[in-house]
Amino acid sequence: MKLCIDVITIFPEMIRSYASESILGRAQAQGLLSLGIHDLRDGAHDARRSVDDTPFGGGPGMVLTPGPIASVIRSANGGAGVARPLIALTPSGKQFTQAHAKALADSGSFSLLCGRYEGFDQRVLDDDVDEEFSIGDFVLAGGELAGLVIIEAAARLIPGVLGNEESPLTESFAEGLLEYPQYTKPQEFSGASVPPVLLSGDHGRIASWRLAKALERTLERRPDLIEARGGLSAAEMALLQRLDELEGAPKSD
Repeated sequence: MKLCIDVITIFPEMIRSYASESILGRAQAQGLLSLGIHDLRDGAHDARRSVDDTPFGGGPGMVLTPGPIASVIRSANGGAGVARPLIALTPSGKQFTQAHAKALADSGSFSLLCGRYEGFDQRVLDDDVDEEFSIGDFVLAGGELAGLVIIEAAARLIPGVLGNEESPLTESFAEGLLEYPQYTKPQEFSGASVPPVLLSGDHGRIASWRLAKALERTLERRPDLIEARGGLSAAEMALLQRLDELEGAPKSD
């Protein structure tokens, strides 16, 4: 499986530089990820390669004009246009989630339109954009960082991109829960020990403890995720009540 992503931005080197490293760099080298990075200024037709202008009705800042955006959308990839769906990164878009990342990874292709200044002329969003996403309730200087977040979130779900194929299945949000705590060597550090259950070799108890800790952490930090799952089941509540028992060293027969 290969994922093809087009990115439209006025700062192509921001995308290119980050995407050449680590997971994204390896995915491209393995032929699992293809990134087409398109400079929005290539769609401008004046000497200054202008892509923004003052807003009608007054107000601060500048707005990205529709002409260059529409031109790049249609002329990209030798005239074939950008991959679909085309997603604009906007503060008013719907909240991007792990479920969206999975859907994009499975789609095979999509495009990202990175904003700057005060945003896009609404006519571009109405006529050319299929979806709008936001990565959180805060404002960035532009859409490049948000775009990279979405690229990495989707790309790491492509089979073969991560070394351990089971890893994406156990991470935070994969099952609507935050991930359980992780531990590695040394066994003792700064007076704190690894929970005895993880040293027990009892994989059934370890799995139960991890689920209980994921439930506990999600209840404490993101109760909205529990609510979205329809609350706790009777089995999950019973598991939480056994957490102290599960965490300790197993009793000898």
